[in-house]
Amino acid sequence: MTTSDQNFSQPSSSPSSTPAAPLYSRVIGTGSFLPPKRLSNVELAAQLAADGVETSDEWIVERTGIRARHFAEAGATASDLALPAALAAIEAAGIAASEIDLIIVATSTPDMIFPSTACLLQQKLGIAGGAAFDVQAVCSGFVYALTVADAMIRTGSARKALVVGAEVFSRILDFKDRTTCVLFGDGAGAVVLSASETPGILATELHADGRHSGILCVPGSVSGGRVTGDPLLKMDGQAVFKLAVGVLEKVARSVLDKAGRSDAEIDWLIPHQANIRIMHGTAKKLKLPLDKLIVTVDQHGNTSAASIPLALDVAVRDGRIKPGDTVMLEGVGGGFTWGAVLLDL
Repeated sequence: MTTSDQNFSQPSSSPSSTPAAPLYSRVIGTGSFLPPKRLSNVELAAQLAADGVETSDEWIVERTGIRARHFAEAGATASDLALPAALAAIEAAGIAASEIDLIIVATSTPDMIFPSTACLLQQKLGIAGGAAFDVQAVCSGFVYALTVADAMIRTGSARKALVVGAEVFSRILDFKDRTTCVLFGDGAGAVVLSASETPGILATELHADGRHSGILCVPGSVSGGRVTGDPLLKMDGQAVFKLAVGVLEKVARSVLDKAGRSDAEIDWLIPHQANIRIMHGTAKKLKLPLDKLIVTVDQHGNTSAASIPLALDVAVRDGRIKPGDTVMLEGVGGGFTWGAVLLDL
């Protein structure tokens, strides 16, 4: 993607006036990256038909709103996708990579068991010294990671954080299961979060309920050099849908209450891009017109932890989201996890 002219940076303070422990954090740059290989529903249906799996563009669009997705090339890793997204966010922020003192990568498809994808991304950026770690909350991962980065900046543990969602879900899909393999895509999105004396992130909230861990999972692991269990994605779509609509409204209203804001003050809603029906349902419950809903699921599919920062970057770069706008981010994911972040850009 092209570099954004948008810069959300606030005027920097002189060293003598910098508070010892910053009170707030702000997003000062966004970036994203999609693998070059774009696969339309028609193209995917043709590939699946060759293996005896029947689906169609009409079937997929009607149930999900998805029309296309991007798949990474063979051998490409989450950190490979994260790198150009991170560089775009750093450039948009108008800072040097060396100023980053915290990297958090939200991913369910890490490069390897360890070290973390964040450490591998740090190495690719050519920087060292700051904390780097991964967060695993599946499709809620970016909201979780942003919340952690905000807390670390507020306590003075970091001043400039790179927060990335990066996924290669195409590696864990069962292409014999048409109910799941048509839903997901690969990609990465990133933001740079900076310490600020002006409020940026206004309120956050995170939740999980492990009782529902079985409705969306990849029930496999590695033991003795072999994969044990099933390393492919499993989902109970109806159960996920039922839980998602309810928790998204509740967590959004809770975050609004914390921030002392009303739903009428939301300029843009960016939910996790999973299913257009869930997204429309959430907007309606918040009494928001659909033209305030940022939608990329039609072209990206569900990119899990990457979907929110991807959608944010798209809307920043096309000019819809501007400095001063109030944005609600929210996601649900396997675990079952969910959360929301309200911020002023």
